[in-house]
Amino acid sequence: MTALHDVAPALERLDRQPYEYVRRELVEPDWRRFPGWRDVTEAQWRDAQWQRVNCVKNMRQLRKLMGDLLDESFYEDLERDQQQLATMSMLIPPQMMNTMNVDSTEAFLADPIRKYMLPVASDRDPRWPSHPHSQRDSLHEAEMWVVEGLTHRYPTKVLAEMISTCPQYCGHCTRMDLVGNSTPLIDKHKLSLKPVDRQDAMIDYLKRTPGVRDVVVSGGDVANVPWPQLESFLMRLLDIDTVRDVRLATKALAGMPQHWLQPRVVEGMERVARTASRRGVNLAIHTHVNHAQSVTPLVAEAARTALEVGVRDVRNQGVLMKGVNATADDLLDLCFALQGEANILPYYFYMCDMIPNAEHWRVAVWEAQELQHAIMGYLPGYATPRIVCDVPYVGKRWVHQLASYDRELGISYWTKNYRTGIELEDPEALDRQYPYYDPISTLSETGQNWWADQG
Repeated sequence: MTALHDVAPALERLDRQPYEYVRRELVEPDWRRFPGWRDVTEAQWRDAQWQRVNCVKNMRQLRKLMGDLLDESFYEDLERDQQQLATMSMLIPPQMMNTMNVDSTEAFLADPIRKYMLPVASDRDPRWPSHPHSQRDSLHEAEMWVVEGLTHRYPTKVLAEMISTCPQYCGHCTRMDLVGNSTPLIDKHKLSLKPVDRQDAMIDYLKRTPGVRDVVVSGGDVANVPWPQLESFLMRLLDIDTVRDVRLATKALAGMPQHWLQPRVVEGMERVARTASRRGVNLAIHTHVNHAQSVTPLVAEAARTALEVGVRDVRNQGVLMKGVNATADDLLDLCFALQGEANILPYYFYMCDMIPNAEHWRVAVWEAQELQHAIMGYLPGYATPRIVCDVPYVGKRWVHQLASYDRELGISYWTKNYRTGIELEDPEALDRQYPYYDPISTLSETGQNWWADQG
């Protein structure tokens, strides 16, 4: 018979849910806690040009900003990574830096934003830093360029890479072969055409290809395209009758919301949004937020401003990364911050792509499937993000759509129902099974040994 004193704890356990929702108001951390920004005013902080000028671009600037907040061991760890492992150069806006925990060296090392914006050598997988099948252009986007910078992978959709720079460089960048400055490890590819010629070629292709109805305008980051140039390109897109959806891809909505709050940008966005609405075109902004810490009042202000001037939706496409957000609590905290506090719709979480030196971030397909299951039922259905695997030569697939799965070797196989532009004459494209690979460190000893034997 159960003792009376055991009843209350038992009932409490029955009432407890795996995730407990608690509303948390957004907070803009005090940037003056950084020694290098002690005298920075709010007016300076809200100024986009000040944010750009004061980005952290190298070790010297980081030391000046941090003062004595970090131990020397951190800088040694960072230097090893910068010289031997980094695929992206350092570029962190003050806005992003300010969302990191700098209470101590240990807290900074554990911080989720730091882990993907400022990786250090000790973060990386010591045995398998890269998967044997990792590639610089892991999604083969450049192979599918129909003109320079215009990837035609899906039948009705294209990706327009307007520029090869961003206001911030993320360590896990899927376009690390093209975006940003070269690193000691990676000599970056370069766009060769002048921007005006590249844009002319893109517009010409879209006019000649009426089957394309959806254009993702990206880069890099469209926040680095001079506004008059970007507005002109968008207006030209809106002049094409067959284009029905236009999406602007910008992590800077979270990384540098000050850019999207500039009066000239807001006024220009309103002109574009009103034109899109008048012509029946869906105009949306897609941003990239990976942790609830990044969602601050300034980010919410930038998102709401875009909506107020007529942008139809602001949506988030995050990346699933170990140490950053690969738990149900972290994902749900982020989604509630986005949806409930900033009017940003949680949309996708991509599994981290198979680029070099990214294995410590990646999760296995089965782990992604478990996370998808864990987050169901808490958010509104329309705001419950889908976790997707962007399979090379296939495209985005929900993580439960695989055709078969060898868990021991960590190899999943996927099919597709359309041909990419480079497979139009391939009779087997729709019957072929395309492989995707789990991180080797997630496999059993048998699986890890098998991969070791492959050399």
